[in-house]
Amino acid sequence: MTQALSQAAPAIELLKIQKAYGSGPDQVLALDGVSLTVKSGEFVCLVGASGCGKSTLLNMLVGLDQPSSGLVKVEGRSTLMFQEPALFPWLTVGANIALALKLRGTPRRERPDRVNELLKSVQLEGLANKRPHELSGGMRQRVAIARAFAQDIDVLCMDEPFGALDAMTRDLLHDELERLWIDRSLTVVFVTHNVREAVRLADRVVLLSSRPGRVIDTFEVEIDRPRRIDTPEVAGLAAEITDRLRQEVRRHVNES
Repeated sequence: MTQALSQAAPAIELLKIQKAYGSGPDQVLALDGVSLTVKSGEFVCLVGASGCGKSTLLNMLVGLDQPSSGLVKVEGRSTLMFQEPALFPWLTVGANIALALKLRGTPRRERPDRVNELLKSVQLEGLANKRPHELSGGMRQRVAIARAFAQDIDVLCMDEPFGALDAMTRDLLHDELERLWIDRSLTVVFVTHNVREAVRLADRVVLLSSRPGRVIDTFEVEIDRPRRIDTPEVAGLAAEITDRLRQEVRRHVNES
């Protein structure tokens, strides 16, 4: 972690989080004693086997779910982006973003200019009148990012947002997201199954155990930016994290 980040105030604090679904003999423990601090302006990626509670954690950070026990503290406004852009297909690109501005309380007369500013920030200037089906998958995700920024967020939570995209489009959006994160001084918590993607983007990669999810390892990414996903440095750290993940998966299988 850089010196500036190490001295930054916490944007997110999770303290001994437990999350259980159901009750009695049918109860499923999804998270067990998760403690994690994310500094303001930090980019953290969460990786782990399917079902380890990564998405559950994101839901708690934006208030869509509550822990069974423990403390969740988030400074400022947060929002969640999913793998699918979830745009309203009957609205134009501009209207999708304007709706978020309306819900945020932005006066009607200010919305058109604000929509144009947001589209320009994600390099989609001039496409306000297009419908979502007229855009590529990568462009739709850029609209979803612009809509998230319309809420004047401080913390952006992303649940495998690029998982359904081809490798070239994903690589371009990595660059775009990194630029916006730096320009806006955002705090980002990013869930992915792609370990190289995590190393490409993150200041820190947090590895969760198989269910119930626990923090079992943390990897500082001390690789200069800008990074490329196919460089030896990224590949080397990704291989180290993948080996640790495989150990955890084998442990879970042997204990099941």
